[in-house]
Formats: sequence, C-alpha cells, structure tokens
Amino acid sequence: MSKPINELVKEAHDNAVAKGWWDEERSFGEIIALIHSEASEALEDFRNGHSPREVWYETKAGVAYCNPEERNSDWKPCGIPSELADIVIRVFDACGRYGIDLEQAIQEKMAYNATRPQRHGGKVI
Repeated sequence: MSKPINELVKEAHDNAVAKGWWDEERSFGEIIALIHSEASEALEDFRNGHSPREVWYETKAGVAYCNPEERNSDWKPCGIPSELADIVIRVFDACGRYGIDLEQAIQEKMAYNATRPQRHGGKVI
C-alpha cells in the first residue's frame, strides 16, 4: 500500500460517514475515548496471551487461523495488529472530521522528536 496518509484519512472518514458514524455529532472527548478503547483492546489481547504479530479471523462458523491470503473477505481480522489498525483508522477519521493535515503533523512531530534528548522527560513507562 503506497497511498499518501491524507488520502487514507479521507477514505477512513468517508467510510465512517457512509456507515452512519457521523449521523449524529460526536464530541472530541468521545472520539478520543474511542481511540483509547482500541488501544485497550490491543492490551487485552496481549494480556490474554496473544503475541503482537498474531492474527486470526472470526468467521460465521467460529474462529479461523490461516494466512491472510487464504481468508475469505467477509472474515473479521482479529488480534493486536487489527486493533492497532483500528487505532489508526479512528485517528484518520478524527483528522478527516476536523480537517487536520495528518501527514504534515506527523512530519513536523517526527522532525521535532529527532531533536529531543535520549529518553526525554524521565518517565519510567
């Protein structure tokens, strides 16, 4: 996949609008809480013993473990990679809603972070 970030932002937001997620206005706090809930789901998968790279699929018949190339398109991807993707998709949707140039924001923040000292801030975790 080699689409520009802002194109993915537009696709994610357009899909959310089309699926009815913006039929009623959401508060900024609710949007952030939804992003946070996806991070919590990734942590829950990890706590349940799943590795960060493990992927499985929910099917109408149950759960399937297979290579992504072998799955049916209507199977729901599950696992930490899927939850991390959900975080990014929700961030993209928020940026689409608020007109945030995420590509620019990422480039600017990464450039600034490169100037920061080793383990800046002194936080343990």
